[in-house]
Amino acid sequence: MAKRPDRDLEKTYPRKEFVAKLRRLADAIEAGKAFSIQVAGERLRIPADALFNIEHEREKNVDEVEFQLRWKRE
Repeated sequence: MAKRPDRDLEKTYPRKEFVAKLRRLADAIEAGKAFSIQVAGERLRIPADALFNIEHEREKNVDEVEFQLRWKRE
Protein backbone atom coordinates (compact mmCIF):
# COMPACT_ATOMS: atom_id res chain seq x y z
CA MET A 1 0.00 0.00 0.00
CA ALA A 2 1.34 3.45 -0.91
CA LYS A 3 2.20 5.77 1.97
CA ARG A 4 -0.30 8.58 2.35
CA PRO A 5 1.17 12.03 3.01
CA ASP A 6 0.56 13.83 6.29
CA ARG A 7 -2.39 16.18 6.13
CA ASP A 8 -3.80 18.96 8.30
CA LEU A 9 -6.61 21.05 6.88
CA GLU A 10 -9.89 22.69 7.71
CA LYS A 11 -12.85 22.65 5.38
CA THR A 12 -15.82 24.93 5.90
CA TYR A 13 -19.23 23.63 4.86
CA PRO A 14 -22.58 25.39 4.50
CA ARG A 15 -24.84 24.74 7.50
CA LYS A 16 -27.13 22.33 5.62
CA GLU A 17 -24.21 20.12 4.47
CA PHE A 18 -22.60 20.22 7.93
CA VAL A 19 -25.85 19.13 9.58
CA ALA A 20 -26.28 16.28 7.08
CA LYS A 21 -22.75 15.02 7.78
CA LEU A 22 -23.31 15.19 11.54
CA ARG A 23 -26.59 13.29 11.23
CA ARG A 24 -24.99 10.52 9.17
CA LEU A 25 -22.13 10.31 11.66
CA ALA A 26 -24.46 10.20 14.68
CA ASP A 27 -26.58 7.48 13.05
CA ALA A 28 -23.47 5.37 12.33
CA ILE A 29 -22.10 5.82 15.87
CA GLU A 30 -25.46 4.94 17.40
CA ALA A 31 -25.73 1.81 15.22
CA GLY A 32 -22.13 0.77 15.99
CA LYS A 33 -21.20 0.94 12.31
CA ALA A 34 -18.25 2.34 10.39
CA PHE A 35 -18.69 5.76 8.78
CA SER A 36 -17.39 7.00 5.43
CA ILE A 37 -16.92 10.67 4.59
CA GLN A 38 -15.16 12.64 1.88
CA VAL A 39 -13.19 15.68 3.05
CA ALA A 40 -11.57 17.98 0.50
CA GLY A 41 -11.44 15.22 -2.11
CA GLU A 42 -10.20 12.38 0.11
CA ARG A 43 -12.51 9.53 1.12
CA LEU A 44 -12.08 8.46 4.75
CA ARG A 45 -13.45 5.35 6.48
CA ILE A 46 -13.86 5.76 10.21
CA PRO A 47 -14.18 2.37 11.92
CA ALA A 48 -16.90 1.65 14.45
CA ASP A 49 -14.29 1.36 17.24
CA ALA A 50 -12.85 4.87 16.72
CA LEU A 51 -12.21 6.96 19.83
CA PHE A 52 -14.28 10.10 20.33
CA ASN A 53 -13.40 13.28 22.18
CA ILE A 54 -14.46 16.90 22.39
CA GLU A 55 -11.85 19.62 22.55
CA HIS A 56 -12.36 23.22 23.65
CA GLU A 57 -9.85 25.93 22.82
CA ARG A 58 -9.91 29.58 23.82
CA GLU A 59 -7.61 32.30 22.55
CA LYS A 60 -8.28 35.97 23.31
CA ASN A 61 -11.92 36.54 22.31
CA VAL A 62 -12.37 33.38 20.18
CA ASP A 63 -13.67 30.02 21.41
CA GLU A 64 -13.50 26.81 19.42
CA VAL A 65 -15.08 23.39 19.96
CA GLU A 66 -13.85 20.39 17.97
CA PHE A 67 -15.56 17.02 17.86
CA GLN A 68 -12.73 14.59 17.11
CA LEU A 69 -12.61 10.98 16.00
CA ARG A 70 -9.32 9.13 16.21
CA TRP A 71 -8.37 5.72 14.85
CA LYS A 72 -5.38 3.81 13.52
CA ARG A 73 -5.27 2.96 9.85
CA GLU A 74 -4.80 -0.68 8.99
